[in-house]
Amino acid sequence: MLHVELDAFFASVELARRPQLRGRPMIVAVSDGGVVLAATDEARALGVDRPMPVATALTLCPQAVVVSPDPATYREVSVGVMAVLRDVTAIVEQVGLDSAFLDVRGARRRLGPPSDIAARIRSRVRDDFGLTCSVGIASTKAVAVLASSLAGPDGVLLVPKAAALSFLRALPVGALGGVGQRAEAALASRGVRTVADLADSDLAVVQRVVGAVAGSHLFDLAWGRDPRPVDPERAERSVGADVTFEDGAADVCAIELAALELAERCTARLRQRGRVARTVSVTVRTSDLRTLTRSRTLTTPTDVGREVNLVARTLLAGADLGGQPVRLVGLRLEGLSAASGLVRDPTPEEASDLPDSRWRGVDPAVGQPCDVSGAAAVWASATPVGRPAASTTTIVPSDLS
Repeated sequence: MLHVELDAFFASVELARRPQLRGRPMIVAVSDGGVVLAATDEARALGVDRPMPVATALTLCPQAVVVSPDPATYREVSVGVMAVLRDVTAIVEQVGLDSAFLDVRGARRRLGPPSDIAARIRSRVRDDFGLTCSVGIASTKAVAVLASSLAGPDGVLLVPKAAALSFLRALPVGALGGVGQRAEAALASRGVRTVADLADSDLAVVQRVVGAVAGSHLFDLAWGRDPRPVDPERAERSVGADVTFEDGAADVCAIELAALELAERCTARLRQRGRVARTVSVTVRTSDLRTLTRSRTLTTPTDVGREVNLVARTLLAGADLGGQPVRLVGLRLEGLSAASGLVRDPTPEEASDLPDSRWRGVDPAVGQPCDVSGAAAVWASATPVGRPAASTTTIVPSDLS
C-alpha cells in the first residue's frame, strides 16, 4: 500500500498560485490578530511555526509576506488530488485534506510496480496542481506512514516487507503512532528508547507503563503487525488535531489562539466530509507531563468553528493547570453524524456568495461581517436578514471536576 502526503499543503497551494513568492518567506495567516496556519521553509528557518501569533512571527521574520487563507481553494485542490489518486485505484482512504492511503495491488498489472505508481502520482500532482507530495510504500499502514514522513519533502521511500522489521528497529520509539511525549518519557525511564528496545521488552512491562490496550498496540507495531486494510468506505468516528509548544506556553493568549486554530481546522474537516459533531473534547498536557481531558456534549450537532471554539475555551478555562506551562493543546470532535438534514447557518464559503445587503451582524472594527473568533478568520457563518440569529448549539451542563 501507499501513503501519499502533500508537502506543506496550505503554503504549497499559495505558492502555486503566487509563483513570484517562491524562495521568499511566506506565512499563511490572517494578518490582524490571527495565528500562523502554515509557513514556507524560508520562514520556518527563522523560527516561524504554527500556531504562533502573527505578531510574534513578524517579529522573528519581518520580511515575511502574509497571505490570507483560502479554505475553499484548499478543499477544491484536495478534491482534485484525490481524483488523481482514484485514477490509480478505487481503493483510496482519504485522511484529512492532504493525505490518503492507496491499496495498489490491483493496479500493478496495469501501471507497474509500486515505485512506478508513486512516480506517476507525484508527476501528475506536480503537473496538474504545482504541488509536491511524499510517498511511503510498505505492506502495512503504519510502516507506510513512517516511510512517507521520512521521504519528505518531495520524495519516495519503499520499505519491502522483508525489510520492515529492520526499518522499524532503527527508529526512536516516539516515531510510532500513539506514543506521545508522556508515554515516550515513561518508556525512556525503563530504558525503552528505540523501537528495537520496545520489541525486545516484556509485553507485561510495557503494558504496566502505558496501559494494557496501548501496550499491546505498540508491541504489535514494533513487530510490524498492523492488519488494518485500506478502507475507502471508512466512516470517521472523530476528528482531531493538536498543537505542541516545544518550550511550553504560559501565556493564556497563546493557548487560546491555539484553540482557535484547532477549532477552525477540525470544523473545516467536518464540512469537507459533510459531517457534524455532538461532543467537543479538549486535552491539555502541562510541562510536568500531566494530561487533562475535559469534554462537553451539545444538544445540537455543529460544524461551525465559532461554536466549537466557544466550548473549547470554556473547557480550557475550567482546567486546573497548577500554574504549569502548557506543552500540548488538543481538540477532538466526536459523536459524528451526517450533516444532511441539519438546519444550520451557511458555512463561510457558502455565505460569501450572498449579497452584502443580506448580512446580519457587522464587525464594528472593520465594518464587514466576519468571524473574529475563528483562527483562520475567514468570512463568518452569519445569518441573512429574516432568519433566526440564535446559535444552533446549546451546552449541556456537566461536572468537569
